Amino acid sequence: MNEQQPPQFERGTDGPKVILVGMDGSDSSFRAAAYAGGLARRQNALLAVVYVQPVMAAGTALGVPVAEVTDEVAEGLIAEIRAAAERVKGIYDVRWEFHTFRGDPYNGLVTAAEKLTADAVVVGASEQAGHRIIGSVAVRLVKAGRWPVTVVP
Repeated sequence: MNEQQPPQFERGTDGPKVILVGMDGSDSSFRAAAYAGGLARRQNALLAVVYVQPVMAAGTALGVPVAEVTDEVAEGLIAEIRAAAERVKGIYDVRWEFHTFRGDPYNGLVTAAEKLTADAVVVGASEQAGHRIIGSVAVRLVKAGRWPVTVVP
């Protein structure tokens, strides 16, 4: 007797439904967002724009209001994304959402990709020289092997 099992979630079977792009305000993250936006438009997928707010306990010890600064970064990113979406509205309509997670960039993006059931992850190449030694977020995401990862220079 052949019992039918309920279908399990399978990533990317009919094209991506959710494309996640990590943004931190760097030039490479804006290029990644533009690239991911094009992918989302062509695939009729949701573009999930994710900003991971760093959590730095040391920042409060130094008298730096870290949460306020990262909230301002998130608000600035949202404003820039909305402005870009308005400029291309009617020409390139892309469904998008903005999400903020807290933590280190790698774990924040992993959590976001899992929570949002992302089919693909797009990130900008690291602009920090030290990442050649200890590894960048992009390299760690690729090595995790859980999603197709596109790294935009």
